[in-house]
Amino acid sequence: MAWWKAWVEQEGVSVKGSPHFNPDPDAETLYKAMKGIGGASPLLGHHAAALPPPQPPSAPGGHGGAQAMPPAGTNEQAIIDVLTKRSNAQRQQIAKSFKAQFGKDLIETLKSELSGKFERLIIALMYPPYRYEAKELYDAMKGSRDDLSGYVDPGLALQDAQDLYAAGEKICGTDEMKFITILCTRSATHLLRVKCTRNLHSYFAERLYFAMKGAGTLDGTLIRNIVSRSEIDLNLIKNQFKKMYGKTLSSMIMEDTSGDYKNALLNLVGSDL
Repeated sequence: MAWWKAWVEQEGVSVKGSPHFNPDPDAETLYKAMKGIGGASPLLGHHAAALPPPQPPSAPGGHGGAQAMPPAGTNEQAIIDVLTKRSNAQRQQIAKSFKAQFGKDLIETLKSELSGKFERLIIALMYPPYRYEAKELYDAMKGSRDDLSGYVDPGLALQDAQDLYAAGEKICGTDEMKFITILCTRSATHLLRVKCTRNLHSYFAERLYFAMKGAGTLDGTLIRNIVSRSEIDLNLIKNQFKKMYGKTLSSMIMEDTSGDYKNALLNLVGSDL
């Protein structure tokens, strides 16, 4: 049955990466796409910074131009085309190549060029999965264990349930540290929610639906669920979404988001019939 399980898991993946992957041209494309570092040939690398800036054309009458040419700006679509079509492992290789070729940290460069929800989504894609999950856990646990607000992050509760299952019931022996970490750092309200996870695909479909239903969008929930499940089972979640709500996940994203943020989300979700 192992081959069947592997096939089902692969069918659930919406972002499978590039089959003929080379991180160097991808890093070069990202370099060119970002203003302030894209004006010179990437073959010059970070040495291009030493070159003098181009002089503006002469104004009519022989006088020098009073205003320099404006920067080209950021090519957001190029960033989307690269980063949403690569697996997380491939993105990590692109980041290493970017640093080696141009002497810059890719995440920090992206942060300096992008903004808003689009930046949040792209940066989430750049974290290795374990670091992204750790960051989300940290953000969710900034309050104390005895926080009287009673707020529970349902996505975090679901992840904890999966971790506890993997650390105990699923394997011979028990990962005591995983149990200790979860049981000793979560609120009582949170721990009560951990037991509610039975149909995972229905659960994630529900979270995505309610993240976009009604006025406003819960962008943190939307980004976290799409990014974290895109290389696991997002296609299966999409199928469940359509069964439960009579519309596709893509159509709801198109209705509820806009611009580069929308385009990046749709690339991650993939075809949705």
